[in-house]
Amino acid sequence: MEIVDTHTHLYLDQFDNDFDETIRRSLDNNISKFVFPSISSKYYSKMIQCKEKYPKNIFLMLGLHPVYVNKNYLKELEFIKNEINQNDFVAVGEIGLDKHWGMKFYKQQIEAFEMQIDLATKKNLPIIIHCRDAYKDVIDILEKKKNNELRGIFHCFAGSYEDAQRITNLDFSLGIGGVVTFKNGKIDQFLHKISLKNIVLETDSPYLAPVPYRGKRNESSYIIHVVEKLSEIYNLKMDQIIKQTSLNSHKIFNFGSQDF
Repeated sequence: MEIVDTHTHLYLDQFDNDFDETIRRSLDNNISKFVFPSISSKYYSKMIQCKEKYPKNIFLMLGLHPVYVNKNYLKELEFIKNEINQNDFVAVGEIGLDKHWGMKFYKQQIEAFEMQIDLATKKNLPIIIHCRDAYKDVIDILEKKKNNELRGIFHCFAGSYEDAQRITNLDFSLGIGGVVTFKNGKIDQFLHKISLKNIVLETDSPYLAPVPYRGKRNESSYIIHVVEKLSEIYNLKMDQIIKQTSLNSHKIFNFGSQDF
């Protein structure tokens, strides 16, 4: 039964020395689909190269990460508009808002977020959202822009139960990764109230490694520890967690029909 890592940055420099071994460890543990989020045009060619090596396993998003919104943001957005038609992207992302690293370009973050939502809607693609210290602003924008095509994932969800309810009411899923295994993560206290049909698995590698690897470089093979924690939270067998989250991922990214 395959596992989908819906959010993993395996193209970053941290994996330059053992990229193939990292992929192999994951494949050996039935993690067979890796969705790469884009953060800026800087990594675009590297992402394409990774996909060319593993075309059946790696899927790409295209987008401008809010932390990378700076004085050149319009140039970056133009790049996205031009490239979105050149390759087979499964989502627009990761996009969103981030107040944690500073407010200097926050107005531009909002503009970039809204423009990329509109692009995704036009292309009938899901959006993958990065949200840090900005849940109200992000959800308000999504509620304002709500339409039948607008869908996607709140990557690395770490909000409140009320946030989770508003998000799932918009037909968005929650990306659950290593944070769910942290003692101070808090989402494990209410996640059982959220339907498993609104949950997808992710690692955000190389960041946010789950317990027992917390503080070390994360990788997609560690996703099994997220599955174990969700199995405990939902009181379901690991196979049931894997099956439902994989179905959810296929529905969002439209990987194509497949038996599990």
